[in-house]
Amino acid sequence: NNIEVNDDDEGIYMKLAKLTMSLYPLIDGHNDLPDKYRSYHQDVVFGNETWNLNDNITVLQTDIPRIREGLLGGQFWSVYSSCSTKNRDAVRHMFEQIDVVHKITKRYPETFQLATTAEEIQEAFSAGKVSSLLGVEGGHMIDSSLATLRAIYSLGVRYLTLTHNCDTPWATSNVNNFIDDKGLISPFGPIVINELNRLGILIDLSHVSFNTMSDVLAITKSPVIFSHSNAYALCNNNRNVPDDILEELPKTGSIVMVSFVQSFVNCTRTATLEDVVKHIDYIKSKCGIDCIGIGSDFDGATTAVGLEDVSKYPNLIAELYRTGYSTQEIEKILSGNILRVLKANEDIAKDLSLKEYPNEEMIFPDTTDLEKLCRSDY
Repeated sequence: NNIEVNDDDEGIYMKLAKLTMSLYPLIDGHNDLPDKYRSYHQDVVFGNETWNLNDNITVLQTDIPRIREGLLGGQFWSVYSSCSTKNRDAVRHMFEQIDVVHKITKRYPETFQLATTAEEIQEAFSAGKVSSLLGVEGGHMIDSSLATLRAIYSLGVRYLTLTHNCDTPWATSNVNNFIDDKGLISPFGPIVINELNRLGILIDLSHVSFNTMSDVLAITKSPVIFSHSNAYALCNNNRNVPDDILEELPKTGSIVMVSFVQSFVNCTRTATLEDVVKHIDYIKSKCGIDCIGIGSDFDGATTAVGLEDVSKYPNLIAELYRTGYSTQEIEKILSGNILRVLKANEDIAKDLSLKEYPNEEMIFPDTTDLEKLCRSDY
């Protein structure tokens, strides 16, 4: 699996990168294109005369020509609604964003193919298509409803970020890292974790507090992911992962999908491609090559120089080759690790679903908030 190259030939590294990416799909853990459809075009995909993804769309980091140039193999599309919708219309926003992903795959079937399993990702890659998976970015969007969680599973959602930048009634977010010592803050938290395990929805710990990370890793039956995070030791942004958590990840087979976001990569200056590689190096030093993936956050933030849009993925892979990574290691970073995690979640879910019924526990907002929240009283 190792390929020998000359140190002085940069062209060789790019050729190696593209060859490797033609053999192994690059699966990106996070892209906010669906939210861009909402903010620019009110979720309109088929009736959208302004955006044709077959063209280069300059206001985006993602379109089909650049996807093909960047050799993207699979994408978790972010289903996002801001914390301002919490306890209001977050569920509606979520379903409309899920619908956007389904519409994109239907409008551009020659490029995208919905996938919900590791096997379906491989099938799409073999067919020359980009597997399209869904991840819900914020537990506030299920409104503490396990029935809603089961419904979005049936629509293809395969990861849930437990919080965005706001707490849920059962888990604390990164904004509370240094405010209190709470993680899973109610008995409903472990119930949500177990139902995610039972369904086979990946638990995503990007955006949660350090204590939530620790609490979840102590009870999950399945590997978890950080869909778009980096190493806290290199950039002390609350969105990143501290050393003690990194060192715990091998126990559960979990992974960090390294983000390209400027403010997560370098806290003191403009981040570069080389800085992203430093995060990969550091995470590898703490938990091994088996705990690394890629989670760009394209169309969600300003990204590192050299990784400005989806066409630039080969730059990262070429740099990994240049700095001494083997083909076997790069294959794991590209997709081997996330495919392993997906398959483990699927297998564990099959086993749990034979032993456990769907959990029917329910929680509601405090009754004093019902009128303010425009909610029923039952």
